[in-house]
Amino acid sequence: MEISNKSIIVTGGAKGIGKAMAKAFKNAGAAYVLIADLDDIEGEKTAKEIDVKFKKTNVAVESEIIDLINTANEDAGRIDIFCSNAGIGGAPMLLDVTTEDWQNIWEVNVMSHIHAAKNVLPQMLEQGSGYLVNTSSAAGLLTQVGLAPYSVTKAAALSLAEWIKITYGKKGIGVSCLCPQAVNTAMTANGAGTAGVDGMIEPEECATAVLEAIEKEQFLITPHEEVLEYISRKANDYDRWISGMQRLQGKFEEFYGDLFKKI
Repeated sequence: MEISNKSIIVTGGAKGIGKAMAKAFKNAGAAYVLIADLDDIEGEKTAKEIDVKFKKTNVAVESEIIDLINTANEDAGRIDIFCSNAGIGGAPMLLDVTTEDWQNIWEVNVMSHIHAAKNVLPQMLEQGSGYLVNTSSAAGLLTQVGLAPYSVTKAAALSLAEWIKITYGKKGIGVSCLCPQAVNTAMTANGAGTAGVDGMIEPEECATAVLEAIEKEQFLITPHEEVLEYISRKANDYDRWISGMQRLQGKFEEFYGDLFKKI
């Protein structure tokens, strides 16, 4: 799908990857870009900086996603691309993670994608075209040492995107899933853990990869090329891959010490 003259929504658009995507879309000639975020201060600042529209939105609440879609339709008359990008890191480990913590990250990292797809797909199918971009993570393809809730919800987000592509891909709906490792955002400000083993990239690199994937209608977006090799190893010998990850786990237990005592 070409980006020029398209109407686009980007959630989590106040900063980080979302802001970089919104700016890249604008520079590529998008006719309308609406960013959504809970952070209204940064959201308004970003909207002014790159000349897009902002709407404060809690993506975990379906009614607010519906309001976001309605706003774009009222402003632009249609939605061509919906980037469901908002996400959170959540609580670490497993044994001390409360049910409330699990529910919170599930609502943001999984249900937000479901709310978006459920409510924007009907009009995209009716207009005969549309594109969904779901931001997952390399953790969704592999795993993230020390973060059970993050790993599980990112895998679910990836699985949803795959299902949508299989189900609607022949009906005019494009789907891409963004799966980077460490990106220089607020989420990695205190370190990226195992996600940083192949280096930290800038949000703009993710944005460039997203635009290229949309234009090529490529499903999997892996700005860190090493991820493709890891996927291959995992698929070829799952037990060997798990053994390797256990060794990596051991190294991080040694490094972080007390943090790993209650896993």
